[in-house]
Amino acid sequence: MVYVFTFSNNITMKKFSAQIGSGRDGHDGNPAVGPIYRNLLSKNEFPPPHPDLSTAWDSFRLSAEKHKGNKMLGWREMVDGKWGPYIWKTYKDVHDEVLHIGSALRACGAHPGAKIGIYGANCPQWIMAMEACNAHSLICVPLYDTLGAGAIDYIIDHAEIDYVFVHPLKVKELLNPDCSSTKRLKSIICFTSFTEEAIQEAGNAGIEAYSWNQFLHMGKENPSETAPPQPINICTIMYTSGTCGDPKGVVLTHENMAMFISGMNVFMDQFEDKMTVDDVYLSFLPLAHILDRVIEEYFFHKGASVGFFHGNVKEISEDLMELKPTFFAGVPKVFDRVYEGMSLIILCLLCKVTNVFLLIVCLSGIQKAIEDLIPRRRKIFHLLYKYKLFWMNRGYVNKHASPLADFLAFRKVKNKLGGRVRLMVSGAAPWSEEVEEFLRVTCCCYVLQGYGLTETCGLSTICFPDEMSMVGAVGVPSLYTELRLEEVPEMGYHPFSDPPRGEICLRGKTLFSGYYKNPELTTESIRDGWFHSGDIGEMLPNGAIKIIDRKKNLIKLSQGEYVALEYLEKVYIITPIIEDIWVYGDSFKSMLVAVVVPNEENTKKWADQNGYKGTFTDLCSLKELRTHIFSELTIAGERNKLRGFEQVKGIVLEPQTFELIPGLLTPTMKKRRDKMLKHYQEEIDDLYCNLAKWK
Repeated sequence: MVYVFTFSNNITMKKFSAQIGSGRDGHDGNPAVGPIYRNLLSKNEFPPPHPDLSTAWDSFRLSAEKHKGNKMLGWREMVDGKWGPYIWKTYKDVHDEVLHIGSALRACGAHPGAKIGIYGANCPQWIMAMEACNAHSLICVPLYDTLGAGAIDYIIDHAEIDYVFVHPLKVKELLNPDCSSTKRLKSIICFTSFTEEAIQEAGNAGIEAYSWNQFLHMGKENPSETAPPQPINICTIMYTSGTCGDPKGVVLTHENMAMFISGMNVFMDQFEDKMTVDDVYLSFLPLAHILDRVIEEYFFHKGASVGFFHGNVKEISEDLMELKPTFFAGVPKVFDRVYEGMSLIILCLLCKVTNVFLLIVCLSGIQKAIEDLIPRRRKIFHLLYKYKLFWMNRGYVNKHASPLADFLAFRKVKNKLGGRVRLMVSGAAPWSEEVEEFLRVTCCCYVLQGYGLTETCGLSTICFPDEMSMVGAVGVPSLYTELRLEEVPEMGYHPFSDPPRGEICLRGKTLFSGYYKNPELTTESIRDGWFHSGDIGEMLPNGAIKIIDRKKNLIKLSQGEYVALEYLEKVYIITPIIEDIWVYGDSFKSMLVAVVVPNEENTKKWADQNGYKGTFTDLCSLKELRTHIFSELTIAGERNKLRGFEQVKGIVLEPQTFELIPGLLTPTMKKRRDKMLKHYQEEIDDLYCNLAKWK
């Protein structure tokens, strides 16, 4: 492992990134920029890439030759009304099928450079369609499984897609009359088979419809030599869901993918625990999202195995127990739920579970449940946790920090994740330090954060396994990435302040080429060779970066005060009676308002204590509940020293969680603020109208 030490007042501190240069002060209206930071392995120059790896096709082709008999893609089928064991295709099986699918595409008229859409949930056919594109220099364009017909219509038209692979559950949306761009399609290929009705609808639109087996047969009957891509060729156009406006087409080349894989190889080689062909990944994050895509690309490069969830995220625990993965990736919201569930498991193991205790857990939350344990049991819980954390903070790796605590309680947590997990990674959004620390201590595996965007091929920074000084941070620049902070004067962030803070700017070998057919946005985002992420970072003394804010969600109220909406949401969300919150501000208004999703269990507890009855939806209509929640939000704001204009002045209660309302969240659980406003426009207008009357 590579790191350097600095010495100050007899205190030794590890440094995990290399500082290049000293930056420059702002002048003539240009913002100040801080020094450049690199990975220590790239301090002097970027290491040479893998000599035989220059495209995504190289990665899969070489792996298929080297690991022919290894399990590559696994899935589950329904057997007697229940999901059966995982069924596997080997690397040879997949490679052969990919060649046939590629030949069929060429037989249908697809030439190098053609855009091929893939629409549907993760499954083996998704990957084989993707690899067939790589084999013939075709451009893979994922269509988000969680987006509606409007976005699909836009992407098909904007990317000029002629062929689409589609999951059977998405055929109806693809052939929806409102999806007018479908008329440009030449062929659609189902991951399984089409219904007679779908075949007729496609035919009426002049589209050839093929089942998977029919397409395979066509490829066998019409073999075609592969047309491997060059590094500069486009590998994929990934449309980011975005938090406002139409999706943006991010252009990633084969070189971008290859450099990501090469960089991960060099980075991982410095650690004692290596990734092997026996590693297994559970795929449930959308493959149309860059995080899952690059993870699977790396697994295939290493000859390891990927098993797909059976389609229902709520039943993912069944897939975990059946697959027994060694690697688990998620977004913060997923891990927040794991945190709650794992906390409950541990507490139940440390006491004789009673109905009263479970009621306390359900109504008051985990932390309250811990406090309500009898003193001896509460002491045991904290003793085991703090003892292991103590040794982890002193540099002991997780498995050696406290074997006793692991044996008594924490190994049970690992068993609930299948029993073999070695690494858990969170991406897509900043993670709560509390949750990260808890999972690092209790999951008996490496737990860390990474940071990246579609525009940087998924990985810009990454943490070190078992390095507790990085809890709450997103790590150091990846191998082929350079990072610097740029001043944001309107928010008071400066790269030469103490600590250094500013907008995270990135450049390097994995940086995208630009936004497809959008040169204006490309020029706005990439200035002087640096991609401006819109995320606000803080450089820690150890050389790791921490995400603290978001530039684009800064608004100016009518009185001229700037407000960071996402920061306020983080402050308010810790209120126990709040499940979720969306804070809204208008530059023509002087006040903030919010839509609040109450926590159902705590709301029902409040109702019982105050003599109110009814369903959760009925309770959410009560003026008294709204008053109580508003009071709790005000207290939370005061506790966190929010200024008067940062406090919300009115709220709307929403009984449904935002994720259950189509279109309000991105696939990575970020709020789509334009869609939120459109959905709640009437309520927001009424709220402002009433606030104006009360002034």
